[in-house]
Amino acid sequence: MKLRLFPLALLLAATLPAHAASITMASTTSTDQSGLFGHLLPQFTQATGIEVRVLAVGTGEAIAIGHRGEADVLFVHDPAAEAKFVAEGGATKRNLVMYNDFVLVGPRSDPAGAKGADIVQALRKVAAANAPFVSRGDRSGTHAAELRYWAQLAPSRVKGGGYLECNCDMGKALSMANSSDAYVLADRGTWLSFGNRGKLAVLVEGDTRLFNQYGVMVVNPAKHPQVRAAEAQKFVDWVTSPAGQAAIAAYKIRGQQLFFPNAANGSRN
Repeated sequence: MKLRLFPLALLLAATLPAHAASITMASTTSTDQSGLFGHLLPQFTQATGIEVRVLAVGTGEAIAIGHRGEADVLFVHDPAAEAKFVAEGGATKRNLVMYNDFVLVGPRSDPAGAKGADIVQALRKVAAANAPFVSRGDRSGTHAAELRYWAQLAPSRVKGGGYLECNCDMGKALSMANSSDAYVLADRGTWLSFGNRGKLAVLVEGDTRLFNQYGVMVVNPAKHPQVRAAEAQKFVDWVTSPAGQAAIAAYKIRGQQLFFPNAANGSRN
């Protein structure tokens, strides 16, 4: 588990009263490794005086942290798991906040012939070729999406002899794919911020099934009285407000926007 407190937030905190509030947010490695939080959270701290400590883990672990009451707010991207968390009373509401998409990355030479616009067909070709494929294998939102795509293969769900679970974050999975000429499913935000691409390239994109929605939820204080619900709600309110949504839209790498705000589409209970 990685605990991170952004340096700029610390600098801002130095100008705030000693009793400045703080919250803990369990979120994904994609939001962390893409650099989004380094851009976003200092703006929230400046606007509210509330510092944010980030636990950057896979979505599955982030939700488990929420179930244990060890975070005040969750910022994750597995809609089915998020809906289950709300249904089980872990939160009272799931708020839409932003989206991007997944992409299938692999060697530019594409030995399996996976390139195209159909993610399931691409995985079928990877499996048939027994091509190396790196799976995060960590119960993250990206891992959950990958498993959904494999499950759509018919008549067989066989992943091929080159399938490897690394139980690692997105950056490490991309590095492994680069060093072994393997295929890997990645979120576009981490891919755009990834500096060691080598011979890797995006081979499959644009399939509507690759849509990647993020949600934000305050952990239910009725189940966990220690949760700083008021401060956590201020974060949810800010990140879904025009100011927070504009900050998300403004984050770019090499002129490319990584995430697209859509809080205006409402909440999903």
